[in-house]
Amino acid sequence: MWLKPEEVLLKNALKLWVQERSNQYFVLQRRRGYGEEGGGGLAGLLVGTLDAVLDSTSKVAPFRILHQTPDSQVYWSIACGSSREEITEHWDWLEQNVMKTLSVFDSNEDITSFVQGKIRGLIAEEGKGSFVKEEDPEKFREGLMKFERCFGLPEQEKLVTYYSCSYWKGRVPCQGWLYLSTNFLSFYSFLLGAEVKLIISWDEISKLEKTSNVILTENIHVCSRGEDHYFSMFLHISETFLLMEQLANYAVRRLFDKETFENDLVLHDPLQITKRGLESHAHSEQFSAFFRLPKEETLKEVHECFLWVPFSHYSTHGKMCISENYICFASQDGSLCSVIIPLREVTGVDKADPANRGVSISTKGKTAFRFTEVRDFEQLVGKLRMKCNAASSPQHIVNTEVALGSASESPKDFDVGPSKMGQKDNSKTVSTEALMTVYHPQDAENLDSKMLKEKMKEQSWNILFVERGHGVSMFRTKKTRDLVVRGIPEALRGELWLLFSGAVNDMASNPGYYTELVEKSLGTCTLATDEIERDLRRSLPEHPAFQSDTGISALRRVLTAYAYRNPQIGYCQAMNILTSVLLLYAKEEEAFWLLVAVCERMLPDYFNRRIIGALVDQAVFEELIRVHLPQLTDHMTDMTFFSSVSLSWFLTLFISVLPIESAVNVVDCFFYDGIKAILQLGLAVLEYNMEKLLTCKDDAEAVTVLNRFFDSVTNKDSPLPPAVQQGSNLSDTKSDHPKVDITDLIRESNERYGDIRYEDVQSLRCRNRLYVIQALEATTKQNVLRVVSQDVKFSPRDLEELYELFKREHFLSCYWNVNSPVLQHHDASLPYLDQYRIDCQQFRVLCHLLSPWSHCANRDSLALWTFRLMDESSDGLINFKQFACILDIMYNRSFTDKLKLLFKLHIPPAFTEVESLSPSKGGDLSKEELIHFSQLSVSSIEDTLESDSLKSSPEKGKGKVDIQAYLKQWQDELLKKEENIKDLPRMNQSEFIQFSKTLYNLFHGDPEEELLYRAIAVVTSLLLKMEEAVRRLQSPTSPVKSPVAVMEVPAEIPREGQDEGSSEQTEGRRAQSLRGNHEWSFAFEQILASLLNEPAFVRFFEKPHDIKAKIESAKNLQLKARTRM
Repeated sequence: MWLKPEEVLLKNALKLWVQERSNQYFVLQRRRGYGEEGGGGLAGLLVGTLDAVLDSTSKVAPFRILHQTPDSQVYWSIACGSSREEITEHWDWLEQNVMKTLSVFDSNEDITSFVQGKIRGLIAEEGKGSFVKEEDPEKFREGLMKFERCFGLPEQEKLVTYYSCSYWKGRVPCQGWLYLSTNFLSFYSFLLGAEVKLIISWDEISKLEKTSNVILTENIHVCSRGEDHYFSMFLHISETFLLMEQLANYAVRRLFDKETFENDLVLHDPLQITKRGLESHAHSEQFSAFFRLPKEETLKEVHECFLWVPFSHYSTHGKMCISENYICFASQDGSLCSVIIPLREVTGVDKADPANRGVSISTKGKTAFRFTEVRDFEQLVGKLRMKCNAASSPQHIVNTEVALGSASESPKDFDVGPSKMGQKDNSKTVSTEALMTVYHPQDAENLDSKMLKEKMKEQSWNILFVERGHGVSMFRTKKTRDLVVRGIPEALRGELWLLFSGAVNDMASNPGYYTELVEKSLGTCTLATDEIERDLRRSLPEHPAFQSDTGISALRRVLTAYAYRNPQIGYCQAMNILTSVLLLYAKEEEAFWLLVAVCERMLPDYFNRRIIGALVDQAVFEELIRVHLPQLTDHMTDMTFFSSVSLSWFLTLFISVLPIESAVNVVDCFFYDGIKAILQLGLAVLEYNMEKLLTCKDDAEAVTVLNRFFDSVTNKDSPLPPAVQQGSNLSDTKSDHPKVDITDLIRESNERYGDIRYEDVQSLRCRNRLYVIQALEATTKQNVLRVVSQDVKFSPRDLEELYELFKREHFLSCYWNVNSPVLQHHDASLPYLDQYRIDCQQFRVLCHLLSPWSHCANRDSLALWTFRLMDESSDGLINFKQFACILDIMYNRSFTDKLKLLFKLHIPPAFTEVESLSPSKGGDLSKEELIHFSQLSVSSIEDTLESDSLKSSPEKGKGKVDIQAYLKQWQDELLKKEENIKDLPRMNQSEFIQFSKTLYNLFHGDPEEELLYRAIAVVTSLLLKMEEAVRRLQSPTSPVKSPVAVMEVPAEIPREGQDEGSSEQTEGRRAQSLRGNHEWSFAFEQILASLLNEPAFVRFFEKPHDIKAKIESAKNLQLKARTRM
């Protein structure tokens, strides 16, 4: 065990200890007399006696490790052990993880300080395991308090766990603590007066991987915003890495990939995330994906045991995994044996062979599964019996074997006939036969050589069914995979696809669901249905089944029903090609559930708007190419070629590039092995064409090589008629490319790349998901900056920094609020500019951090009015372009533009009275007040005109978009002239009073403050006198209240005749009185002309402001500002 470092003087200790190992920094010693023949002489006997007479609490361990530094007499005890194996394990860890690191320090004091800090961290790490299980662990509370004290994050931030580790700052490591919370990765170290503090939000991480180099044997590499961070010397680095990976992917899914995240109820609330919960969720995901079970299944128990394999007459070792509705087994001895037993199929659970702790499970298929060496087998039998009783309730009784509609080895057991699921006279709407049986019925009398081979394949499968069972609970072994590689027989293909994909379980759990879905979805008119109609005739157009209304109607029903079921995916191109192949071999309802299995489980995120899943698997494919085909990687200057050429391989499972008779063999392997089969085949295709690809001079030539190869792929054993086979149409043409049989190609891909494990693919997917999503985000940023840069004068670097601050503020509001309106409005399918928008509260935070006018006493009101001015659509959100343009006026525009902005902020629709709500707070507004005022509408003549234009906007209707109206509106915007100052409305007296107050507030603290105050007094007085003179000239007989007298009334006191009603009513009366000529007002030209005569004004507004300093300050204060709010 590791010990708290304590000083040891070796001068006297050498009599009691014998040195066994040593190096420059550490010494391993054995207690004299321990493990020596004869007791080690007199000294050994003396020491042994001394140790023997001491009580157990004072006994000295026989082995220990000391830390030493050259030229020092003081040693430090850091570890002890009761056995040689224990102490050797500690010694090896020090040599592998610490020794190489110590060489980078310059002084012995630094080395000793580092070692002491490392050992203390390890002790705390080991002790943590004992208190994690406690309900209210004291140690974790201490860690939480330190986390809150060091980083000052909002108290809603949930600490998940923390680890002792070293952070590499340059070439020198800093020993400290790594804190993992729901939204941040944080590190803190304080050694020898040097403080290191690091906070990285998970959504900024583009790379997270375990690496090793010369100095560090194993470390965790984190890349964020182009900066690399390395953490090492973890006690359990694999556990730490997995947890970091889960948290990073959780944050990315929550913030960037809302479509898939919203269906994940387990992780929906960030405040409920715990280390144990994350681990449990990860295990459940892995379990359901491996056994192709519904995503809702949660792994409850895992038992190591043996399963008796009757056809091989031996017991295979593996793990029994139990969820709510399934008992699954997977071998771990290389036999590739697995079993899935739905509880709906179980008829009995009994204790068998108590001496060997056996459990016997009987199923409806007359099969008994015997598990032995099960720990706590008696309790397990009781639990399973309770589960089976719950699963046997009437709503769950559905015979899966019958649902498959297939012949079994014992027909008398399944004499129920066709499936009774959802019988609602659906023969008129839902097809009950696979299209292949309708259009290509097999002729049993005239058997040619291909049909004979097909019958031999069927016989092989029937023998397998007799040996290993038939249906969902069959034994799946290496023999099963070998038969799949050879190609599934046409007659069994639909049934086995349903079985291997797990779609059979979905269909059995949802009887009648598809029929109801078809009835609800047919006749609906959406964007998805329009796209489906457009693509129906493009789906396998050469096949007779899709040249008639039968096939087209079935395809329409399946695709429309799925779009209705899952509107977040709706319809995506490539789904039509895949579904048409499914309909050839499966009944219509079966094809629907196969499509569900592919889109929602087997190819996650493939068919959403950004095809993230396909891009992730392409990145995985590139990594595998680097590992297995390095010569091809060296030849290709740009790896993106493989991504562009292979996208259709992944989206359509090679159906779009291979002849149909060959492509179905690939689909066979996909349903059995998942994406692993597609990756293996892709590698085999590239290797087969390696020589030709290495001679290609450009991408176009390489694409031609691959296309010619795919055209040459045949399936010599296919029983399909020549008219249907796409490959046969090319057989007569002269081709210099030799024919390649698909079975040989698939077999070769299994032999060469079969060692790629499912777990490795999942790990690569996790790692590359971060990279892919950050790459998509980078594309969004580039497009936004390209558009916005045309309208502002900020440098590209400053504009990019502003975008990062804007986007970060968007996410900060989502971190601790599950129902954040900003997160709800985030949609990756929107135009680039509208993907990230902020509300009034977020804008206020950014305005305080970045605005050159943020020192103003009424800065909250200014922020509110500015937001209202930008929020032209009145939806309470603004985009980055609007935000950047406002800042551009404040920093880069002329005196006239800045004054015009201030003028517009003090007239409708921007201006609204805000001060009367909370006078005790002065100019500060609460969040609720801010949101309330930002949503108020101001009634004016201009608003009426604006509302009319909004009603005619092509985007506001709930029906289809009027393209012509949209194009006309777009043209009008392009031709729109720059705003003329003469078009600005006049400013009435109360607005002018507030305008003057804002100017006073702006000038506060300026070096020329007194001069500016005098100037504004002169200008105000001049304007008022001019207005009074004009009014007298216009109506010499009417009584007019002097504007000067009005100005003398304190702004905080309501004027005579003005009650304290709502701001909206106030604005309405103000507009009415203005129209009735009862008030005086100013035009913008008057104010501009008057202020231009005052040099102090001009100097103030034309004074340059440093946006770079503001940005740097904002980056440091943004998180703190959120904490204060």
